Amino acid sequence: MPLLIDGHNLIAKLPDISLADPYDEAKLVEQLRRYRAHTGKRIVVVFDGGVPAGWSANLSGGGITVVFAAPGRAADKIIIERIRRSRNPRALTVVSSDHEVTAAAQERGAKVISAEAFAEMLSAPCSGGAERAEIQLSPAEVEEWLHIFGANGG
Repeated sequence: MPLLIDGHNLIAKLPDISLADPYDEAKLVEQLRRYRAHTGKRIVVVFDGGVPAGWSANLSGGGITVVFAAPGRAADKIIIERIRRSRNPRALTVVSSDHEVTAAAQERGAKVISAEAFAEMLSAPCSGGAERAEIQLSPAEVEEWLHIFGANGG
């Protein structure tokens, strides 16, 4: 079940990241990478006001897609559009405490987790004895990691 996350809404609920921090988005993505490593879930996180707008090549990768809204456009609108365009909204989990976003998700049958509840999940320590999810990388993800670490001859 892929996650669609309202990035700044979630950051506002995290105890260790501040919206005033110029690296807040990168810090959240770092936490989401750890979460993904344990769950294997695909994640799309949408932030307000990034330059350049759109898909972030610098922050995306490894099963996480990072999208910035264009200046003057709210991340909430992008998230709502993605919910409405989803071919299988019942398989989608939306992380937000924004009423308009959660209403759009519920209207389409998507699961909703409040930003507060998800922040607690991210902040909870992983139990050492818990079984880890088997992580399966796609061939494209393997190529991406090989490229990042310079192991593919490029």
